[in-house]
Amino acid sequence: VDVFAQSRDKDVYARATEMEEEERDQKAVLGKIFKRIDSDGGGTLSYAELVQGACQEPEFQHWLRVMDIDARDLEQLFLIVDEKGNGEI
Repeated sequence: VDVFAQSRDKDVYARATEMEEEERDQKAVLGKIFKRIDSDGGGTLSYAELVQGACQEPEFQHWLRVMDIDARDLEQLFLIVDEKGNGEI
């Protein structure tokens, strides 16, 4: 029983580590996409830039599709991520 519990704990730890790595990788990919769609080069994205990127950037379109984010969801996502409420992320 103890061997089973230890094995399960190792599996849980390994999966958690794997999920953290996946999250880090996805953030890096998203950061690169955001740099490409930052049309004014200001280092932040306005909602208009985000929408334009969603229409014109194939990799961003794929990412949104995989995450099941449509146009209405994109606006909600922007509002959530815009922590300062200044219209930029």
